[in-house]
Amino acid sequence: MRLTAEERGFFETQGYLVKQDLISPEWVAEIRADLAGLHERMAEQPAEGVHVSWEHEVDPTVQRRIKQLMHAELVSPALDRLCRSDEVLDVVADLIGPDISLYHCKLLMKAARDGTVTPWHQDYSYWVTPDNQPLMLNCMLQIDASTHENGCLQMVPGSHRQGLVEHDTKAIPFGRFLPGYFQPRPDAVPIPISAGSAIFFGPLIIHGSDANRSDHDRRAVTLAYNVTGNATRGSRGGVRGEGSD
Repeated sequence: MRLTAEERGFFETQGYLVKQDLISPEWVAEIRADLAGLHERMAEQPAEGVHVSWEHEVDPTVQRRIKQLMHAELVSPALDRLCRSDEVLDVVADLIGPDISLYHCKLLMKAARDGTVTPWHQDYSYWVTPDNQPLMLNCMLQIDASTHENGCLQMVPGSHRQGLVEHDTKAIPFGRFLPGYFQPRPDAVPIPISAGSAIFFGPLIIHGSDANRSDHDRRAVTLAYNVTGNATRGSRGGVRGEGSD
């Protein structure tokens, strides 16, 4: 699934790219089956090697709802396969080059009625170190359809061209955010997409998402990739090209 010149141009100017129906409905169904009952399973006994952040606005005496789960490939064979799939890596290679390392596989659960806001931020604010460059790339694939009502991703097109902006911090999941947290922005564009479709975006574009006010989950997985050799803490290792196994 190689990109056209028009798609590459759109990514360069806007900072993101939507790929509809990146994987099959059957593959999406496999992922959903792997994640069945995940909130309850992780509350009872987290899987070895994963890190769970819980929704801080949900009463834990009533229920616990996952906000994000890091290293999601360890709880889903179908997601593990996705990390190294040609469907994803062909697009990644067209955008950042052939030498690709997996940085992380992060599950975003955005539970019905309980999924909270992800404030405006740039991912590079989490990843920046003295010896790396903003070369990383996200593939955010929808496990459920995303809509305005269930908190679809919102992007600020072209905002990657202004470089890294100073962020505020708070001791909560997604604790780096731009001033204003998640106040409405006239320059933001909501991007509702179907299950199995994906948004590819770089580390400097400003993005966020509203709370899930619907009766439907809006689960997604974010696969973050880096150019091999671009030093960033926590890389999971090469998946294609030099340094892959």
